[in-house]
Amino acid sequence: RLHPGAASEWAAAFQSVRSSQLRTATLPEVGGVLDVATTTYSWSGHEERSAYYAALAADPLDHSGGRWVAERKSCLYVEPPLVADFGLHGLANAAPPEGASGGGGDAIYELRRYQLQLGYTTVPRFLELYAGGLPSKLAAPGTDPSSSLVTVLNTEVGSLNEVIELWRHGRGTVAMDQSRQAARGAAPWREAIGSIAALAVSFTTSIHRPLPSAPWQ
Repeated sequence: RLHPGAASEWAAAFQSVRSSQLRTATLPEVGGVLDVATTTYSWSGHEERSAYYAALAADPLDHSGGRWVAERKSCLYVEPPLVADFGLHGLANAAPPEGASGGGGDAIYELRRYQLQLGYTTVPRFLELYAGGLPSKLAAPGTDPSSSLVTVLNTEVGSLNEVIELWRHGRGTVAMDQSRQAARGAAPWREAIGSIAALAVSFTTSIHRPLPSAPWQ
């Protein structure tokens, strides 16, 4: 979380950050607390992540935090098998999602967060229901061609039993609204969401704009 009014300065300083594991670097436009920078990395394991941050802490030119940051929060997520099963782009793929290279443009990232009830079986049941309805949503007539489900994540360390969908909409909110409307016409998806609602404690969505220096636009 950044100090109020510090987002522009932080974004300018963050341009110096170079990491092959960095995927997204965004600032929110609507859907929650503003001035909260979100960065997404892909790690092969705890050792790689620890080594990266140890080197960062020793770097006198580290501009990833600095005086602009009021509070930091770090969580670890894993991608469930459905990411590969449905051929989603996924975070392990360093290449930008299709059409997501280069700066500028109207592209946005939409984060959809499901906080589920506690219990060992809750997340597996959610993923089972989600996978059952997802094909109808992805193939829903009228879906904007620039909308794509980049990945699905569930918590490994952090707020447990949280599932996140990361969507990219190349034509911005126009694409997001069109794709949402199309999904409402997919009966299997509506049925899946009806069952998922019984597992959820809360559900939030937020719209994020990628920084010009971010690997994924």
